[in-house]
Amino acid sequence: MDEQELMERVKEGDEVAFASLMKIYKDRIVNFLYQATGDYERAVDLAQETFVRVYFRAHQYRPIAPLSSWIFTIASNLAKSEAKKRRKMNVISLEEAAPELAGEGISYDPPESGLSRNLQVALAELPSHYRLPLLLKDIEGFSQEEIAQMLGRPVGTIKARISRARHILKRRLEAAIGEK
Repeated sequence: MDEQELMERVKEGDEVAFASLMKIYKDRIVNFLYQATGDYERAVDLAQETFVRVYFRAHQYRPIAPLSSWIFTIASNLAKSEAKKRRKMNVISLEEAAPELAGEGISYDPPESGLSRNLQVALAELPSHYRLPLLLKDIEGFSQEEIAQMLGRPVGTIKARISRARHILKRRLEAAIGEK
């Protein structure tokens, strides 16, 4: 059964189809949100919220775009909302506040993404309006047109933000490597 058929069954309230859909996207969504937020537990919470919205808003999905674009749009919007909340509250994660305490009492080891620590730090420091398009393009493999649709921005803006994000990352990585 393809994703479109699964989604049609989800629209009809089929929980088995929904579980299958979640299985297909769960890891990608959690990974995307982890990279977007820098906080694994928050990423898991946001992924759960993403799938709750997918289930309860299934009737809103129109198969004119790939299902992955629709699901990642929901996840991207949640990541943007989270970034706004964090800016307002000036919240930092335990890892940022006290790296020596991070992980104490927690047995979870985040999945390796293949990114060096310097790149992870540089990505986390990017403003979300640069980070999200870059992650959607370079990590998730969406086209610039799909990203523009997901984020509700013109394609030119998305191209510029991806280019700017890459430029900022390059400068920060060069500086980090130069410091060593």
